[in-house]
Amino acid sequence: MFNIEEFDIKLDTEYIGRNFIYCDEVESTNSVLLTSKEFNQNGTVLLSEFQSQGRGRKNREWISSSGQNLTFSILLKEDFKDRKMNLINLGSAVAIAQAIENLCQLDVELKWPNDVLVGKKKVAGILLESISKGNKINKLVIGIGVNVNQPNFPGKFDLPPTSLRKEFHLLISRERLLSEILNNLENVLSDRGKGEKILSDWRARCKMIGEKVKIIEDDNIISGIFDDIDENGFLVLKQNNKKEKIHYGDVSLR
Repeated sequence: MFNIEEFDIKLDTEYIGRNFIYCDEVESTNSVLLTSKEFNQNGTVLLSEFQSQGRGRKNREWISSSGQNLTFSILLKEDFKDRKMNLINLGSAVAIAQAIENLCQLDVELKWPNDVLVGKKKVAGILLESISKGNKINKLVIGIGVNVNQPNFPGKFDLPPTSLRKEFHLLISRERLLSEILNNLENVLSDRGKGEKILSDWRARCKMIGEKVKIIEDDNIISGIFDDIDENGFLVLKQNNKKEKIHYGDVSLR
């Protein structure tokens, strides 16, 4: 069981996680926070031991063993009109990477747009979802899944999964890891000049920049050099002397 007292002792935030909800099972932590009128406070964190309809990008199923990992969502209710949404996605990845590096001293790699890797295997993923009215975003939810202590992952995967336990060879305190992620994330989000810092911290952990890549989005496949990410966090693909901005897609080395 998740020890809420141990988590709370390590939490050093002003608002993220101060309203903390823990439950055994929900369909999806993202869906609950997006639709709930009861859980409506900025910075609310919902952690569920099991999600019956957990999902990643493109509605891909996210499978996680109950009681062994971290599957949680964070509700943000701020004025996002001037915020660059994809930077929150990249900033969340940076916050997770920093937590893993601090606690496990593992080499963490970030893969565009939302994957966290250790040893070229996926250890965490992020899914941003929002509710808007006109140009204003009323609710933004950051959904995060981290494979912490799960020992094996049966099945076939495009990107092989792993867990921190498999890579670090020790059981990891989920309470300490979650508090560390939330502490880091609040620092990332509270830095008003955060754009350049997030981009530089993310670039430093992305080993695909400068490499030949293939990008798949629906039925489209394009190839080129992963030149950089732009000021909004979108991928810049170089083909001959032309550069194209990519907003979505699954990226792999050619």
